[in-house]
Amino acid sequence: MSKIVVKFGGSNLKEKHDIFRVAEIIKAYNQPLVVVVSAFYGVTNILTETLKKVLSDEEEITHLLNYLSVIKNEVVTQCIENEAEREVVWNKIAKRLKELERYLQGVNYIGEVPDFIEDIVLSYGERLSSLLLSEVLKNRGFNCEEVLAEELGLQTDGEFGNATIDLEASATAVSERLAGNKIFIVPGFYGISPNGKVTLLGRGGSDYSAASIACCINAPSLDVWKDVNGFMSADPKIVENPFRISRLTYSEAAELAYFGAKILHPRTVEPLMDKSIPIRIFNINNTLLNFEPLTIVNCQQEIRDGVIKSVTYNDDFAVLKLKGPGIGIKSGIVAKVSSALDNEGINIKSIITSQIAINLMLSSKDLAKAYKLTENLSLTAVRQLEAINSVSVIAVVGEGLLEKHGIAARIFGAVARRKINVEITSLGASQVVAYFVVQKEDRTAAVEEIHKEFFSISEIF
Repeated sequence: MSKIVVKFGGSNLKEKHDIFRVAEIIKAYNQPLVVVVSAFYGVTNILTETLKKVLSDEEEITHLLNYLSVIKNEVVTQCIENEAEREVVWNKIAKRLKELERYLQGVNYIGEVPDFIEDIVLSYGERLSSLLLSEVLKNRGFNCEEVLAEELGLQTDGEFGNATIDLEASATAVSERLAGNKIFIVPGFYGISPNGKVTLLGRGGSDYSAASIACCINAPSLDVWKDVNGFMSADPKIVENPFRISRLTYSEAAELAYFGAKILHPRTVEPLMDKSIPIRIFNINNTLLNFEPLTIVNCQQEIRDGVIKSVTYNDDFAVLKLKGPGIGIKSGIVAKVSSALDNEGINIKSIITSQIAINLMLSSKDLAKAYKLTENLSLTAVRQLEAINSVSVIAVVGEGLLEKHGIAARIFGAVARRKINVEITSLGASQVVAYFVVQKEDRTAAVEEIHKEFFSISEIF
């Protein structure tokens, strides 16, 4: 029988005692597993900041290594009682930190951060987590082994920072390496390019790497452990008492993740859909450990009476608006702009067009650079460029959204009741989502009112 792939995120590794709980869950499965881990909570952010600071200050290397040493040594001291065994583990951690130190010294020496160095430095959060967890489990009598991505054969397309896993190229090596009657601990977040370079899978990419491994070994499920009760009908920080969603399709989960629900990485479902491998989401704070998933994501479509399953939002959007009286029929504009932005690593999240305007939806951090790049193209059909920031995208998700009459009217009627202006809207780009842009200051009210419209009484999903 193929192994279940179990993924623990950084939210499961906040405190030094959290690793005990992770070990308890692994033990409760009572079977060989593939365990994919993220970095300890906040470590990736600290690595990112250190990469910036170390360009001009070598002392930042010492600060980082001291910080990481304290965290890891606290865990080792708490989890491993035998002094000799602790010493062995400390030495392994010290060796890995020494590797990290050499990369950071190189950055300080040359005064820049090459893409391949950035990727390998940021991978050390996960590398330290996998080493630490595997050593703690071994000390507790588990038959387990750490396997790094480079040892695993998890191959990517080679794009730094946001790579795609080549499932066909990876499948044989991964399945062979993870065979055997033991627990394998794998660091998430990165893979290896065809020429052996470390390539990150995008922020939050440990979910994606776990899903890819599950695909390669034909796992019966991908089990994702979080510190929340699965997918909800809205963000509990905004809506009081939202409902838990017990079942979602792959498409619904992907759209929710893309538009802001921070339960899964948006690409998690990609490797799983063709093989119909379900994603089961659990809450690590559920002490009963009855292994009843809070949300199951699979191919089984389930349309509720009200159609809508969740309303979510994403504040990391901005709009670059290209205006001109004939811009909608002038060929080549989108191609020229998208090519220019792509060459600079700027992703276009969505495009909404009309006869007199092309709206490019981007990440907020890319807006100023995209504006300048587009301006420099000197497109004759573009009479005016407008950069729109401080906006939020509201997304309403549910299978059957396009087939059910009156859904759009209810959505925009709810927003109108709060006198909120909708700046841009899209319906039909996907079978399961309608989304629109509002000013960021109106985001909370919009989510509240739409949720009230579709979830006024308790319903079973």
